[in-house]
Amino acid sequence: MDWFPLYNSLRIAGISTAIIFFLGIFSAYGISKAPRVVKGALDVVLTLPLVLPPTVVGYLLLRVLGPKRVIGAFFLNHFGVRLTMAWWSAIFATAVVIFPLMYRTARGAFESFDETLADAGRTLGLSNRYIFWRVRMPACRQGILAGTVLAFARALGEYGATSMLAGYTPGRTATVSTTVYQLWRTNDDALAFRWVMVNLAISAAVLLAMNLLEKRQRAERSVD
Repeated sequence: MDWFPLYNSLRIAGISTAIIFFLGIFSAYGISKAPRVVKGALDVVLTLPLVLPPTVVGYLLLRVLGPKRVIGAFFLNHFGVRLTMAWWSAIFATAVVIFPLMYRTARGAFESFDETLADAGRTLGLSNRYIFWRVRMPACRQGILAGTVLAFARALGEYGATSMLAGYTPGRTATVSTTVYQLWRTNDDALAFRWVMVNLAISAAVLLAMNLLEKRQRAERSVD
């Protein structure tokens, strides 16, 4: 059994989750402070990938990153780097698909934050940066942690946009999801089922870890 699809899936999920962790947090924080009209417009744009079919997201990314498109052609002509049909192409697709999960969860956490804590910090002479990292983030960590775990689990199972942007090449771009589809197409149900069980086990382990962390945090708060 070739384990490259699992390695590639974990690599893509880990990198894309790390990217949207910071993008999601800063986008959520900035938009939570924006005027209502601006907040509503940006919220629609940033949440669209959550409701669009993954194949539509993949098609739109191909329109931007394809070798004959402006951005794709620029990287291909100037750096010799093709932004599609490579393993890292899946990072672009996965990051776009999972971004709304991180963004909306973090925004909800920030909007429920008690601003009197931040005001109290300012009266003590604390900088906004210090308040953000040492007051706001710890208070919102449960929501941010939930968004991170959900985004990672979703990234691990992403198929539609990934298959369109990165394709399926054994040993190069294959992921667990694309491997399952290809095995099903070739009537290799036994191996496809093994990969399904691997994906289920990892996803269940990730969600179980999130539940244990939340339980631990609730216990810590009750002690405090």
